[in-house]
Amino acid sequence: MNKEDKRDLDHVSMDRRTLIKAGGAAGLAALLGTQPQSWGAGENPVKIGMIDPITSTFAALGQSEIKGAQFAEAEINKAGGVMGRPLQIFVEDSAGNPGTAVDKASRLLSQNKVDFLMGTVNSAASLAVSQFANRHDKLFVCTGGHVDSLTGKECKTTTFRTCSTTWMLTAGDFETLYKKFGKKWYFLTTDYAFGQSEQADYTTQLKKVGGTVVGGALAPVGTTDFSSYLIDVKAKSPDVLCLLLAGNDQVNAMKQIAQFGINKDIAVGGALFELEQAQALPEAARYGWWTMEWYWNQPKTPHVADFVNRFKAANKGEYPTARVWFGYATTHAIKLAVEKAKSTDTAKVVKAMEGLVLPPEIALQPGNVFYRPQDHQLMLGMFPGHVIQTGKYPNLFDVSAIVPGETIALPPSQTGCVLPRA
Repeated sequence: MNKEDKRDLDHVSMDRRTLIKAGGAAGLAALLGTQPQSWGAGENPVKIGMIDPITSTFAALGQSEIKGAQFAEAEINKAGGVMGRPLQIFVEDSAGNPGTAVDKASRLLSQNKVDFLMGTVNSAASLAVSQFANRHDKLFVCTGGHVDSLTGKECKTTTFRTCSTTWMLTAGDFETLYKKFGKKWYFLTTDYAFGQSEQADYTTQLKKVGGTVVGGALAPVGTTDFSSYLIDVKAKSPDVLCLLLAGNDQVNAMKQIAQFGINKDIAVGGALFELEQAQALPEAARYGWWTMEWYWNQPKTPHVADFVNRFKAANKGEYPTARVWFGYATTHAIKLAVEKAKSTDTAKVVKAMEGLVLPPEIALQPGNVFYRPQDHQLMLGMFPGHVIQTGKYPNLFDVSAIVPGETIALPPSQTGCVLPRA
């Protein structure tokens, strides 16, 4: 790794001990430079347990979600808390592993006595925590695991999701990719629930327009050498190399694609792209057409610039990413639902979250942003566009449109989700 790559990667990392120490009012004051609200002795906190990867290939993404949640926690407490009670977030490291995520969820319930659960990046961990929370009758709001089935055929009464489905991600830029570059596609896909779901969704859309899959490969999570896959890509010569990886895996693959010169001859793109990844890439490896789930530069959207400036001031000039927004919006959504329900009882809060509309200062995007009652999926917008190769942080992505989530999400009748109705 050269010095430039190391510097970029260091920029998106946060010391694990700093994050863990920041879970709670005193730590938040140190992290965000604010003073915690003074609470009366009899005011028990509303407790949220957050399970996210602080380590593993997904670490930068998990750390951003935690920053967003802790930023919301500080704002909420400064404004008087939740129903006049302090909000307290307890953070646990899932290490991107579903078994570890469930163990940490169990610890949060038994030791910290949390009222609710939130978090996860790895889709397998999201599914595992969703099942655990449902068995224990605890609200779980998934911040960052995208697999369709979480709010589809494996949906649970107690589970909601703030990030998009893989269908929404792929529908966000599919038309651009096939119309601009062609209908012969090769898939390089991460071999777990998230990547497999993305590939299935893209394939469905590709076949509808008469496209063909000319090749593909499943890469295990944590792959560092993609050369054998890229040799096959060159041999198959697709119109589009659809890259369906995540976290550091995507960063490593994009660097090697540039080294092979593949991006000069073959269009590269895919569903999910993150500002954390763009920051970690050297200029030569910045390319491609992708979908962002939220972006900081929305000059026509009220409240966004103010949010960006507040976050920057609290985080040494760092700009918020989509993952930051996931943590921020989810924390505020739980607060709004608790206040609507006038209770921390999960059944009452679940009912309050069904159909909950995020106000503009929390949604931070145009359109109607709400948790759909039929499957508990947030209808958030998609931000398709392309990487700016010569851009300087934070101007690394050009958004071509903001697509309302309602216009591209599968209708509830087609998701496979069946929730019991009172």
